[in-house]
Amino acid sequence: MKADGENGGVRADVVVVAGALVLSALLVWIASGDAVLMGMFLASVAVFGVIAWVLSRRRAPKPEIEFAQPDWSVTVAGIERPDMAIVVTDRAGRLTCANSAFESWFGSGSVPPSLPVVPASLERLADTTRRAWRDGHGTAEIVNEDGVHWRADVRRIGRGDDFLIWRLTPDDVSNPVEELVSHLDGKLGRALSKAGIAAALVDPDGTIRTASAGFAMRASGDPAADMTGADFVDLLSQEEGERIGWARDGGRGSALVLYHVPVVDPDNAEEADANTTPSLMLVVEAAHGIGSGGGGTGSAPHLEALLSQLPLGLAMADRDGRLLFANPAFMRAAGQEGQAPPTYPTDLVVKEDKRALSEAIRRFAQGPAAAGDLAIRLATQPDDPVSLSLAGVRGLGEAAVLLGLTDTSEEMRLKRQVAQATKMQAVGQLAGGVAHDFNNVLTAILGTCDLMLMRHTPGDSDYDDIQQIRANSNRAASLTRQLLAFSRQQTLRPEVLQLPDVVAEVSQMLRRLIGEKIQLSVTHDRDLGPVRADPTQLEQVIVNLCVNARDAMQSRGDGSGRLTLATRRVTTTDVRAMRSEIVPAGEYTALIVEDTGGGIPPEIVGKIFEPFFTTKEQGKGTGLGLSTVYGIVKQSGGFIFAESEQGRGTRFTVYLPVHHGGPGSDAEVASSAPQPPTRKWAGGGSILLVEDEDPVRIVAERALTRQGYQVTCARDGEEGLELVEEGGQFDLVVSDVVMPSLDGPAMAREIRRFAPDLPVLFMSGYAEEQLRKQIGIANAWFMPKPFSVQQLSEKVGEVLAQTAGD
Repeated sequence: MKADGENGGVRADVVVVAGALVLSALLVWIASGDAVLMGMFLASVAVFGVIAWVLSRRRAPKPEIEFAQPDWSVTVAGIERPDMAIVVTDRAGRLTCANSAFESWFGSGSVPPSLPVVPASLERLADTTRRAWRDGHGTAEIVNEDGVHWRADVRRIGRGDDFLIWRLTPDDVSNPVEELVSHLDGKLGRALSKAGIAAALVDPDGTIRTASAGFAMRASGDPAADMTGADFVDLLSQEEGERIGWARDGGRGSALVLYHVPVVDPDNAEEADANTTPSLMLVVEAAHGIGSGGGGTGSAPHLEALLSQLPLGLAMADRDGRLLFANPAFMRAAGQEGQAPPTYPTDLVVKEDKRALSEAIRRFAQGPAAAGDLAIRLATQPDDPVSLSLAGVRGLGEAAVLLGLTDTSEEMRLKRQVAQATKMQAVGQLAGGVAHDFNNVLTAILGTCDLMLMRHTPGDSDYDDIQQIRANSNRAASLTRQLLAFSRQQTLRPEVLQLPDVVAEVSQMLRRLIGEKIQLSVTHDRDLGPVRADPTQLEQVIVNLCVNARDAMQSRGDGSGRLTLATRRVTTTDVRAMRSEIVPAGEYTALIVEDTGGGIPPEIVGKIFEPFFTTKEQGKGTGLGLSTVYGIVKQSGGFIFAESEQGRGTRFTVYLPVHHGGPGSDAEVASSAPQPPTRKWAGGGSILLVEDEDPVRIVAERALTRQGYQVTCARDGEEGLELVEEGGQFDLVVSDVVMPSLDGPAMAREIRRFAPDLPVLFMSGYAEEQLRKQIGIANAWFMPKPFSVQQLSEKVGEVLAQTAGD
C-alpha cells in the first residue's frame, strides 16, 4: 500500500509540472504572438529538465562503517559464571576484565599469573603463560596453601592476538576410598550383588569398613545387616585343602574365590602406605563365577560400566585370548594411557612373553575357577617385569579370564634408584679397599727408589731409570687418590669461599687446556652465597668437567664449539619448584658446565659416574674423571646432575649448599689465622716402628736409621705392645692402622696404660678424616700412604719437635 501511495504521488507531481509547462508556453505565445519563440521556449525547458533528471539519478556515496567503542561491562556480563573464574589480561600483564567468581576466589588485587597459590603452582602458571603467548594455548594444575585445586586453561585471543583469556575451574580431588564406601552402599553394591559378587571394603587390620547388601546376605543371612566392624576372616572358613567357604554354611556351601584389590588413588600411588590402605574384597562362588546372580550374559555390559569407574587396573579376556574389556586404569598401568585396548592382551607385552601369557589365559579359562600371578614385561617397559593377576571367571556365558595390573612405574623407578645407590656404595667401598692395599705397595716402591737415588748421582746409568720408576709410581699414587675421592674417603681441607673466585683461579689454565677452537664463556650471578669446600678439590671438579666437555666437542666436526662456565644463585623457592626428591629445600650456589658437543646417549647417562666407565677409545681414558667429580661433590655435601641431548650438547650442574656460618666461623678463622712456623728436630731419638707389611717396614726402618734414629721394629700390634710392656723406652711410636689380630689404635690405647704421654704417628692408606673419627686418640698424628723417604723423615722430626716443646 505504501508503494502504491508513493507512485500515486509521483504521477500527481508529473501532471502538475506538465500543466504548468503548457500554461507557460501559452503565455509566451499570447505575449509574443510568435509560434517559433514558443517552440524554442519548450525545447529549452525540455533540455534543462533532462539534465536535472540525470543529475537527480546519480547515487550518493555510501557512508563509512563506524565501529562502536568496546564496552567492557558487556564483556563482563558475557563471561559471568558462578562455577568458573574468567579473567582477560593484555600483553603487559594488566587485568582487562574479570568476573565476580575470580574476584571472590583470588581477590580483586590478583592478576594472572601472579595468583595466591603455592610457589610450585606459580612456576607452572608462568610456564603456561609463556606457552599460551607462543602456541596460543596452555593448561596447568594449581593449588593454594589451603589445598584447594584448580585447573587453569589459557588461550590467546583478540584481533591482534594481544589478549589472554584465563578460565580457572575448581578441581575436586576425589578420595577413592570414600567414593567406594558410598558406591557399595548404593547402586554399585546392588549391581554387584545381582552379578553374583559379594563385595566388602576391608581395613588393613582385617575389620570391615562397609559391605554390599549381597555380602551381608551371604555372610549373615540378612541383607540389611550392618557388617561395619566385623572381622572379615571370621566370616569365612577354610575347609579341606585350600577350599574356602562361608562360615555360616558350615562347610556345606559352594567353594569361594577371593579377589584382593588394594584401593589407592592411581595419581598418588607412590604416596600410598600399605599399612593404611584398605582393600576391596570380591567374593565369588567358584562354581559360577562373576555374574552368576541371575544377570547372565546381559549383566556383562553393565559390569563393564561399573568396573570402568574403578581406579584399579582390570581387564577381561575370553578363552581364545581376545581382550573383551579393559578399563582406563588397566591401560594406564600398561603404559598406554588414553589409547584404545588392543585386540589381544599379548599385544601389550614383549615378544618373548607373548606365548607364556597366551597359554596362561587359555589355562585359566578352561580349568576350574582359580587365581594366580604371572611375571611379564610390558612393551612400554621392556626392562622392568611386572606382576599380572589372572583369575578364571564363570557365569558370563563363555568362560573368561579376569586380568589385574597395577601401575608400578613409580615403584620401579624407586627400585632403580635404590639399586644404583647400593651399587655405587659397594663400588666405593671396594675402591677404598683397593686404594689402601695399593698404597702399601706404592710406599715400598717409592721408598726403595728414594734409597737407591741416595746411592746414585745424576749422570749414572741407573739414575734416569730409577727416576722413571719413581715418576710412574707417583702417577699411580694419583690414581689411588682419585679412587679415594670417588669413595668419598679423601681427606678434605674445607674453607669458606666464593665459587667465582675458584672459577677465576682456574680459568687461565682452562683456556690452554681446551685449545683455540673452543670458545670459553664465563658468567656469574650476583649475590652468590659462600660455600664451604676444599678449593683444590673444587678446581679438580671444574678441570675434569671441562676436559670431558673439550673431548666431546673435539670428537665431532672440526673440533670447534662453545664451553660455558656459569655460577647461579638458587633460592629455596627454586629448589621447591624443581620438585626433586634428592635435593632438600635450602639455598645453594650452582656451578654449571655446558658444552655444544655430541651429547650423551640416554642409555648410558646413568652410568657416567661409575668408576672405570668410559666411552673413549682404549688407552685414552681411565674412567675415573667423572667418578672423582661425583665423590668430591658428595663428600662436600653437594649434588651433581647431568642433562644431555644428543646432537645438542651436555650440561653438568653442581649444587653446593650455601654456608651460613658468617664471620668468625671455624673454617674462616683457620684459613685466616697465621700458622706458626714448623719447629725443626735436630737430635735423634728412639722410635718403635710397627708395620705388618714387610716391604713398607724395611723401607721405613732404613729411612729412619739413615736420619740417625734408633729404630725398633715390630711385625704386628701384639709384638709392639710386648716391647713396651717389657720396659722399652721410646720417644715415638710409628704404626700402621690396619693390622691382623691387634690393630694400631687398639695397640696405642694399651700402650697409653704404660706410657700415657707417648706420642703416636699413624700411617695408613685409608683416609685421614675417616680414621680420625674411628681412632679418637689424643696426642696422635697421621701420615697418608704412599709417602717418600724425605716425607717420612720430615714428619717424624715435626712430631718429635712438637712433643719436645710441649
